[in-house]
Amino acid sequence: MDAREFREGEELRVLVKEPITKVQLLRYAGASGDDNLIHVDSDTARAVGLDGVIAHGMLSMGFLGQYVASLAGPAAVRRLRVRFSGMVRPGDVLTCRGVVKETRDGIAHLEVWAENQRGERVTHGDAELLARA
Repeated sequence: MDAREFREGEELRVLVKEPITKVQLLRYAGASGDDNLIHVDSDTARAVGLDGVIAHGMLSMGFLGQYVASLAGPAAVRRLRVRFSGMVRPGDVLTCRGVVKETRDGIAHLEVWAENQRGERVTHGDAELLARA
């Protein structure tokens, strides 16, 4: 889809990610240099008062980046800002959603978010897609 084809107020198609796995957690922890065991080891997580492992925020932020890139099509992602805002756990199914906030001068301004299977927003952000000449 070209950025000129987005309509203000339009809800964007959704992208559902498979349940988060320990393999993904280990891969993202390694890629981000995160050696905090509460992200990959249940015993360590419980020792600090958590009821289990929590996923690194980079995982859901990465999913949201993939979502925006999939929406861009022939458009170019001009800007993407994402923020981790909630707990993500192994087994969570993340659904990426979005809405077109504004279109002006060949730029589509999007509000995007990832939510878990309980409908809680765990990552949110905004993006600008620029029409290609």
